[in-house]
Amino acid sequence: MTFSEGVRIDPGRESGGRGGGRRGGIAVGGGGGLIVVVLALIFGFNPGDILGGGDTGTQGQTQGDDAFAECTSAEAANTNIDCRIIATAESLDAVWERLLPDSGGPAYVQPGLDIFAGSVSTGCGGATSATGPFYCPADQTAYFDSEFFDLLETQYGANGGPLAQEYVVAHEFGHHIENQLGLLNRAQQDPQGPESGGVRVELMADCLAGIWAKNATTVPDPDSGTPFLAPLTEQDINDALSAASAVGDDRIQSSQGGQVNPEAFTHGTSEQRQRWFMIGFEQGSVDACNTFETNDL
Repeated sequence: MTFSEGVRIDPGRESGGRGGGRRGGIAVGGGGGLIVVVLALIFGFNPGDILGGGDTGTQGQTQGDDAFAECTSAEAANTNIDCRIIATAESLDAVWERLLPDSGGPAYVQPGLDIFAGSVSTGCGGATSATGPFYCPADQTAYFDSEFFDLLETQYGANGGPLAQEYVVAHEFGHHIENQLGLLNRAQQDPQGPESGGVRVELMADCLAGIWAKNATTVPDPDSGTPFLAPLTEQDINDALSAASAVGDDRIQSSQGGQVNPEAFTHGTSEQRQRWFMIGFEQGSVDACNTFETNDL
């Protein structure tokens, strides 16, 4: 999926500067425990649950005000991953500003967006690049290290492609929508198991990402009046589904040489994650995405 020619991007949408670094020069502590953090928190929403809310033991270089200055056009979003994250966030803002109130929810409040490298301080505690993308409800901010997308392909076997990357951003914004709807805290109350609140929260975020994908090609950039994204191709959809499948609990457990243990699930199976993305994409309804109202996950 590519951003449409003429779309304008505001680099100021990235609201970082919380002590995270940019590219290189980062000493990461934690040893082998970092792998545990990656597996537990890929696409998760609260690193503080595992990191304990403490210091990461690292120091990141503060990014300058002009770190994303080039992120002003569709061309930049189509060639630069950091710019793509920002452009996707602006598309998500435009989609949810319309759809959330129309679905009977509250007025949409934009979440913060922080693109970091190495380490970052958040309202949920310290985090490192090993955490993967996450949403922190305490400061209502989605955090991304763009180097994660290489890991998604090389370590977890996902297809590449822009929509796979944009799906990750849309999933984390999905957690923000859940937070606005008062559903996100159910993951903490019931975090683990095949029908747990944790799994339901993650599958709902996948579904909400599908809603965004359905609408992103028609909702316009408010500055240019041009739809943010070009029409989806079959390959785009396959890329997004591949990303969803790559981080299914069953696939991750199997890849680590262990048996699949549903009682340890926190995010849902590969099949479930793909299916709920497609429910959102095909039905386009927040009500259809409410995983807390179904016994058929």
